Amino acid sequence: MATSKEMTTGRALPLLVNFTLPLLLGNILQQTYSLVDAAIVGKYLGIHSLAAVGASSSVIFLILGFCNGCSCGFGIPVAQKFGARDYSLMRRYIFVSLKLSLLLSIVIALVTSLYCADILRIMQTPENIFDGAYAYLLVTFIGVPCTFLYNLLSSIIRALGDSKTPFWFLLFATVLNILLDFVCILVLKWGVLGAGIATVVSQGISALLCYFYMFRHFQILKPTPEERKYQGALARKLLKIGIPMGLQFSITAIGSIMLQSANNALGTACVAAFTSAVRIKMFFLCPLESLGITMATYSGQNYGAGKPQRILEGIKSSVWIMLLYTVLTFIILMSSSRLLALLFVDPTETMILLNTELYLHISAYFFPVLGLLCILRYTIQGVGFTNLAMLSGVSEMIARTLVSILAVPAFGYLAVCFGDPMAWIAADLFLIPAFIYVYRKIRKLQQSPQY
Repeated sequence: MATSKEMTTGRALPLLVNFTLPLLLGNILQQTYSLVDAAIVGKYLGIHSLAAVGASSSVIFLILGFCNGCSCGFGIPVAQKFGARDYSLMRRYIFVSLKLSLLLSIVIALVTSLYCADILRIMQTPENIFDGAYAYLLVTFIGVPCTFLYNLLSSIIRALGDSKTPFWFLLFATVLNILLDFVCILVLKWGVLGAGIATVVSQGISALLCYFYMFRHFQILKPTPEERKYQGALARKLLKIGIPMGLQFSITAIGSIMLQSANNALGTACVAAFTSAVRIKMFFLCPLESLGITMATYSGQNYGAGKPQRILEGIKSSVWIMLLYTVLTFIILMSSSRLLALLFVDPTETMILLNTELYLHISAYFFPVLGLLCILRYTIQGVGFTNLAMLSGVSEMIARTLVSILAVPAFGYLAVCFGDPMAWIAADLFLIPAFIYVYRKIRKLQQSPQY
């Protein structure tokens, strides 16, 4: 029987480590099948197909990031009510969030599918990879409801203090995705389209299995007929939290789109190098993202329980974890970046290998900056100040846009490599004072009689 777990008592460090590890493994699995997609495409279909998959990656982040942000936002009231032990209201939030996610995901899928080709043209996608990029992006957009449902269910389960159950379903999705990759690309010869279909189908099946398992095995989620009903007041509260979190991801992605558009204009070789480097980078960033998501659940539960001082304790513990990991990552990437790039391209593609290595070396120096960004942003989101988190995304967008407009035309691919680090620095300059403000505010709320 699956169980929920409170993180409102006990030492912060072991709680964070125990919760983060399954979440980390899940994120690594998610990035693994992203790597496998790119590796199979690059090795068996060539660099033009690899570039086609990567040409729209920032647009995918824009749309799926919005869905993921909304899902995380919908999970925040669930975590807060779980921490406060108000289980009836918690279940009402869950069922309203399921209805909202179905409506939002269908609308997003329809709109983005209709404008798929226009988006790629705006991004200056090279003509020789346009058809492949369109096929991959269209399938991804059609599969938005599958992604939205899985992310929402995972967010709800994590809000209950269980990070293990989503991992097992993601493991299933990863294995299925890899098998479908080989079938769709190598057996059925569907090319880049096959890579997109494999990902969407595996996520959809995993989401459905997760849904039926969750309501069957989590006794705390068993609802009454009254708790299943749609309630406008709760929907407005969920949207008030979820939409800003979704927009924060999307606003961040707008800057990434600007950066990728500038890189696309540099030619297919730069697109291919950028694609392989970003896939590798995202794999190594999994622990930082996982630690941030852990802090969202941890801070949400402790805020709901009226224990803000534990949130600061969690911040300190998570920073130590982050610093230890980023030192290890720096050593690996500085010594093995070119070897990792060979997963995607042949040794004869020397320029792509050099550009991939350059991107990863520059990024590795700034990973601690990103680690602090993840910890602070998710903590602020966890206590419900999602508008501030959204503004940190605006800082990132501005930084990436400035690099794209001013630096890339002058310095080329080197400036592209500095696009993300400059965005991370800009976000931290906003998030550090923002967290100080939020912490002081929730301490005052704790001391007020109505808290």
